[in-house]
Formats: sequence, C-alpha cells, structure tokens
Amino acid sequence: MRWLILWLLLLSANAFAGAQIEEPLSASVKAGLQKAVSDAAAPQLVFSTPAEGERWLIAMSQRLQKRIPDAKFRKTFLTTVHYEATRAGLDPQLVLGLIQVESGFKKYAVSSSGARGFMQVMPFWVRAIGAPDQNLFHLRINLRYGCTILRHYLDIEKGNLFRALGRYNGSLGQAVYPNMVEGAWRKNWHYE
Repeated sequence: MRWLILWLLLLSANAFAGAQIEEPLSASVKAGLQKAVSDAAAPQLVFSTPAEGERWLIAMSQRLQKRIPDAKFRKTFLTTVHYEATRAGLDPQLVLGLIQVESGFKKYAVSSSGARGFMQVMPFWVRAIGAPDQNLFHLRINLRYGCTILRHYLDIEKGNLFRALGRYNGSLGQAVYPNMVEGAWRKNWHYE
C-alpha cells in the first residue's frame, strides 16, 4: 500500500508539501540559520578521492536520467545536492529521496500551501532567515534552504529523522510522509 501511494504521488503534477508551520525562532537560532543560508561558495563534490566522487555521480546520474534528461543540468543538480546535503550534515541520498517525494524533481513545483521548488521550501523561511531577493526556484538557493531547514529540524528532534521529516512536511506525528521519504531513499537512492 505504501508503494502504491508513493507511485500515485509521483504521477501527480502537484507537489506533496504539507502545511509546514512557521514557528518563532530564538535570536541565536535565527542567526545560525541566517549564516547557514548566506554562504556563497561554489558547489563541489566532497569525497575522499575524486574517483569516489565520480563513481557516486555516475551511479546517481543513471538513476536520475529519466527524471532529468539534460546531462549537464543533471550533473549540476547532483553536485549541488551532494554539496548542500554534506554541508548540512545530511545524507545526500536522503535528500534525493525527499526531493523525489516533495516535488518529483520538478524545479518549479508549487504546493497548495505555497511551498516552492525541488525541496518545497515555504516562503516564510526567506522572510525569517534570508534576503528578500532570494528566489526559491533557484536550484542552489532552494537546496541550501531545504537542507538547512531539515538539519534544523533534526537538531530540534535530537536526531530523530521520523519526527524531523514530519516537521519538514508539516505533518509531525503522522507516518505517511516520513515513510514515503524513507521508502524513496532506500529503494531508489541507496548507495554504498
């Protein structure tokens, strides 16, 4: 049943973002999140050897080819996912699973609650920790915010991924969304 729901979701043109709740942030948390989204370093693969990075890129690129046919953009996308996920202390393959569930890899996806882009980031985050000129449809900005927000929720939930994913989606305490993300991660993006 869980895979049927996932399959139907991926066929849908709409994004799956829930109604993530805007919560007040303490000054220190806000400052830390602002710093996290403001870095302008160029994305790069972070592996112990270039060959290891190339193997990961090839493996993920093959899996993503049907969803993102343009090879140049696919490489840029994967490099940016890996960089932003690693920078936030997240598993890049988990982030790919989250993107699959959230937007189906659609850059301009918009949910019924107004979440935007690949990682379905709510616009209130730009007001809370960003700059007014930041466009949530921009690949790097969207991934930077999404990874920073998921890391923030993991920290709040003391590493509990199930609860952090529920917060990310606005469905805290409900199993459907965290199970879908974990299922997509394990089935489609697992890498060793």
